[in-house]
Amino acid sequence: MYIYNAEIYPQTKDTDIVQCGYVLIENGKIAEVGAGTPSAVSSEDIDAHGLRLYPGFIDIHTHMGLIGDGMGAEGEDVNEDSDPVTPHLRTIDGLCFTDGYFADAVRAGVTCCVTGVGSTNPIGGDLIAVKTAGRCADEMLVRRVGLKLALGENPKSTFAERDTAPITRMATAAIIREALFKAQRYMQDKADAEENGDSLPEFDMKSEALIPLLKRELKAHFHCHRADDIMTAVRIAEEFDLDYVLVHCTEGHVVAELLGEKKAQAVVGPIICDRGKPELSRQTTENAGILYKNGVKTAVCTDHPEVPIQYLAASAAYCVKSGLPREEGVRSVTLTAAEIAGLGGVTGDIAPGLDADLILTDGDPLDIMTRVKMTMIGGKTVYNEI
Repeated sequence: MYIYNAEIYPQTKDTDIVQCGYVLIENGKIAEVGAGTPSAVSSEDIDAHGLRLYPGFIDIHTHMGLIGDGMGAEGEDVNEDSDPVTPHLRTIDGLCFTDGYFADAVRAGVTCCVTGVGSTNPIGGDLIAVKTAGRCADEMLVRRVGLKLALGENPKSTFAERDTAPITRMATAAIIREALFKAQRYMQDKADAEENGDSLPEFDMKSEALIPLLKRELKAHFHCHRADDIMTAVRIAEEFDLDYVLVHCTEGHVVAELLGEKKAQAVVGPIICDRGKPELSRQTTENAGILYKNGVKTAVCTDHPEVPIQYLAASAAYCVKSGLPREEGVRSVTLTAAEIAGLGGVTGDIAPGLDADLILTDGDPLDIMTRVKMTMIGGKTVYNEI
């Protein structure tokens, strides 16, 4: 299948815009990107009529499918706060793939999102990347991408009400360290037993769930708003040699120079919201631009449903308005988001070998008046207004 007569916007730096070009799609993948018109087209091919072709948007931090659209308490499966340490929880087991917001995402050009548990637990469950259309969660699943850890106000306020740890930032960090130390020892005991032919240690499901984090097979996604919590996340990550992402990073602008020196990665958002709790008191739309200019790889998220997922592009636009370079604003919800999520070789750009997750727009995607005219996921058109 061809999409032709399109203005093509690849996201890799120093890659030129194709003023009039085509994309060949085979088996759900991009097979070829070229200028001009294919030598032959058929009725099954898509004439873009000069519209702009972008990679589909990626929202790298959401709770899609875990906080239901208009479902109340019955649809809330985001926080298993009966236990402060729950790394063994699997998001896919709670994902409501029929949630109405997935259709909203598709209409807004969001083709992939990272979703998972909330931030009441110092260690929550896994985070998964899913496409926004599919017959069930298993088909929508791209892969597991991370494990959720949380610092600051949310764990403190949750467990203080129960008169159990953690009720301070010190206890929150200590609980995370204790679990990681225990998993390190469990992992070493397993390795020693296998090497020596001894009996394996008693199975520990929580430690098993932390092993991919310690092996850097999954990233540690740290919920952190305040500057001190941000630096605690960095401290813990360095202690255990974790591959990490700073999620929200609200006061990142306060320590941006330090984060740049450490080559940290940040996910900024929600953007279009009030300062509704103490940790948001220093929130500013300039944050993403300041982080980027200090060398921090930065993506933008909605934290859906804090900001509904259909306002992802608008969130990036506000960051551009406040200092993030325009091209980086688009990348913050396409290629940069994919790279931070570990999906750089899967989606987020227009290049051969990547999934055919593509959108056609009738203008600049960061312009509030621009409409998404077509959304394609894995080579299948899932929304079309052409």
